[in-house]
Amino acid sequence: MEAIAPAHQSAKVIAPEHAGDLRPAVLAGPDQLSQSARAKIIELSGPRPIRFLTEMFLNWAVIAALIALGIWADNLVVTILCIIGIGTRQMVFGLLMHEQVHRLGARSRFADWWINVFAVYPLLVTTVEDYAAVHLSHHKYFFTDKDPDFVRKSGPDWSIPTSLRSFLWIVLKDLTGINTLGLIRGKTAPKDVTEFRRRNPTPKLLRWIFFAAVALALTLANAWTVFLVYWVVPLLTVTQLFVRWIAVIEHKYNVPNATVHSVTPLIRLKWWQKILLPDFNFAQHVYHHMHPGVSFANLPAVHAIYKAEGLVDETAIFNGQGSFLRYLVKRKAG
Repeated sequence: MEAIAPAHQSAKVIAPEHAGDLRPAVLAGPDQLSQSARAKIIELSGPRPIRFLTEMFLNWAVIAALIALGIWADNLVVTILCIIGIGTRQMVFGLLMHEQVHRLGARSRFADWWINVFAVYPLLVTTVEDYAAVHLSHHKYFFTDKDPDFVRKSGPDWSIPTSLRSFLWIVLKDLTGINTLGLIRGKTAPKDVTEFRRRNPTPKLLRWIFFAAVALALTLANAWTVFLVYWVVPLLTVTQLFVRWIAVIEHKYNVPNATVHSVTPLIRLKWWQKILLPDFNFAQHVYHHMHPGVSFANLPAVHAIYKAEGLVDETAIFNGQGSFLRYLVKRKAG
């Protein structure tokens, strides 16, 4: 079981190192935990299929309700609000894909197959298998030239903090779909990446059967317009913006050979932020890198353990998404 797997850096207590003005909130790795704390984290490790399935089917229920509301209201403002809401839920499917890449949704022989069908194929651009090759490389080769996330997320669009003007320009490019191709490339493994192949990969034919079945159903139901408005439009626009938000709360990029602690913010979300923009505890992403065998559902418990061990600097935690947003758009020093 991959319960305690430090990510690329020493587990000693970290000095006040930081990436620019981003101070580490978590001050040590797993090796600094007490024996009892390590035992508790082992208990928290492993897949949580019931929570995973609940989130997946609840997500579909919310999407169905939003589409039904938009059709019933037949109002431009309501349609736009529904598109925004659906965008947050499409992002949730991406987070579920991330969970399964670490085999934390389910570990059965055919788990990747049905999770592809019910959560990943609907996103149109990738598969569990493709994303596993990208994301697991990110974990193993964190912030080196072999980390595909680090290589792709370089340059001015990923340089934070930034000016309000630059920030708004990035938002505009995401909302207009200009950055969509970059997202597709980032979630799809290069053909020569074979290090993290799945043991029982989903047959490629299944993906084409899925698309054919959806196309047939939309044709029979005369629902292509509904599909374009309430699925394709959010996928190409607002979902791109939400995916970027998840990426920037995940790490601060453009910092070569950084440690996880020094470039990963810790954000304490408000209760209403968890409802409006579910992030599956990505705001506590530093713990995911230290303990990749722990489900997103248990990351708050891991945070409580580190806090009880005296390994958390409370003054370095961002208090809500608004606090981190203000950090993102403040002008760089100098």
